[in-house]
Amino acid sequence: MLWRSVVGKLWITILLLVSVVLTFLMVLLLQSFERFHVNEAESRLVNHAQMISSMYEGYSRESDAINTIRQYADSFDMHVIFLVEGEKVWSTDETEAHQITLESFLTDETLSQVLSGEQVVMTEGDFPFISEDDEEFYSEIMIVGVPMQPGVLDDSAVFLYQSLSAIDEATSETRQIIYFSAGIAIVLTTFFAFFLSTRISAPLLKMRQSALEVAEGKFKTKVPILTHDEIGQLAIAFNRMGRDLNNNIHALNQEKEQLARILVSMADGVVTLNKKGRVMLTNPPADRFIQSWYYEQGMKEQGDQLLPETLQTLFEKVVLLEKEQVGEVEMQGRSWMILMTPLYDQAEIRGAVAVLRDMTEERRHDKLRKDFIANVSHELRTPIAMLQGYSEAIIDDIAGSDEEKKEIAKIIYEESLRMGRLVNELLDIARMEAGHVELNFEKLEVEPFSERIVRKFQGLAKEQGLELLLEINNVSTITCDPDRIEQVLTNLLHNAIRHTEENGQVILTVTQYDEGCKFDVKDTGTGIPEADLPYVFERFYKADKARTRAQGGTGLGLAICKNIIDAHDGNISVHSKMNEGTTFSFFLPNKTNKSKTG
Repeated sequence: MLWRSVVGKLWITILLLVSVVLTFLMVLLLQSFERFHVNEAESRLVNHAQMISSMYEGYSRESDAINTIRQYADSFDMHVIFLVEGEKVWSTDETEAHQITLESFLTDETLSQVLSGEQVVMTEGDFPFISEDDEEFYSEIMIVGVPMQPGVLDDSAVFLYQSLSAIDEATSETRQIIYFSAGIAIVLTTFFAFFLSTRISAPLLKMRQSALEVAEGKFKTKVPILTHDEIGQLAIAFNRMGRDLNNNIHALNQEKEQLARILVSMADGVVTLNKKGRVMLTNPPADRFIQSWYYEQGMKEQGDQLLPETLQTLFEKVVLLEKEQVGEVEMQGRSWMILMTPLYDQAEIRGAVAVLRDMTEERRHDKLRKDFIANVSHELRTPIAMLQGYSEAIIDDIAGSDEEKKEIAKIIYEESLRMGRLVNELLDIARMEAGHVELNFEKLEVEPFSERIVRKFQGLAKEQGLELLLEINNVSTITCDPDRIEQVLTNLLHNAIRHTEENGQVILTVTQYDEGCKFDVKDTGTGIPEADLPYVFERFYKADKARTRAQGGTGLGLAICKNIIDAHDGNISVHSKMNEGTTFSFFLPNKTNKSKTG
């Protein structure tokens, strides 16, 4: 784990670097000191040998020189051998247990050179020694030879030697010192490398922790700037990055929320599909469409079919042709128009976007328009045919008597009146539905107004053998358009009288409330079938489909009534039971005096 961290890597790298440098330096130092000790020993031996040679030459008597040299050698603990004219004259080995053989000086290639001239020789090697028991053994020594009185004495020289073990001891001590120094250097390097690594890695660890917090969504996290070096610059760049990232994420979230709000508030459904035809994104209208499809499928997915068949077909065409496609599907009694376009990822198609528009109301309006044209044509065709037929009868003199001509003229007159009413009612309802109804509001005394309406229909009620009654409950005044309200009451009372059998009863009840005034027109007639009740206020509705034209109206009266009451911000309703009677009720809220133009 240490090797995976920055501290470990930097620490180990510094240690390895220092160790390599120290090892190289140690090798050089060891070789240098070893050579130094050898050279120092050789130089010392040469100096002593030259000194001894000078002592020997300075005395006239050889015995005096030997005594002086013996004292000198004892003082410095040296091994000295004198060769004069090829013979060993004196040596310190005489008092020692081991003596170097004389042949070593005469046969050795290097040592023998000092006997033939003025050259000083130095050598190291394994030389033979003779013990007191005349046993020969070898020992590593250093020998220095200096010629004596060259030109005067032949084959004469003084040799000094010493064991190499002394040099090895000095070298060993030097080596120990170097090793100890290297160890201290390694320890100090370890400490300072770890200290430096932690100083460098501490800000990096804080940046790592800050980066993890930023990854968790805490974009306001900041790294403290402790230094002004590269790490400090990195901290500044990190803080700037976090600030820019926070701004970008905030902008992206705002854009995402805006797109989400737009999708949610759209009246049309939106479905986003990936390249495999799977649904990736929907809005509420699209969810309702898909739920309706699931409901039709028994709330289960049909194998690999992820979309309704129509959408699946459109999707395949969009992906294949890379063009928008249009289709329409019926689902749970509603009509949906589908517009699907390819969704590109730069140059490649990565899916499709389908827009689902609920066309139910448009289709219903189209049907109503067609039905309206058909109904108007049907309503006009019969009176026009009758007018044409009876007119031809007059032209062709089919009616022989004046009485028959008057009867035909009366029928023509009634049918023309009927056509005029139909046209006027069509114009009225067209203006109302277009919002061009004009209302003139004024205060209206309810009781005299109601009594006048009832008196107007008393004659028709007597002709039908009916009883027409008025009930007033605590009424005063209301603000409305009297002419339009009279038109509503006239239509309702006329319908009630027309659909009530002889000896029946029609009652107009007026009741005043704090919020407004309520009018109820109740009859004891045949009633309206329950299945037809939701449609009584639609244009051209006729409850009795089998009634004759002479008895029937245009089927627009109740539609006009509803538009008038809606223009007054009121409401109108109907309650009915077959063979028991029907009650039409409308409520007019209280209003201040004003004039309203729609």
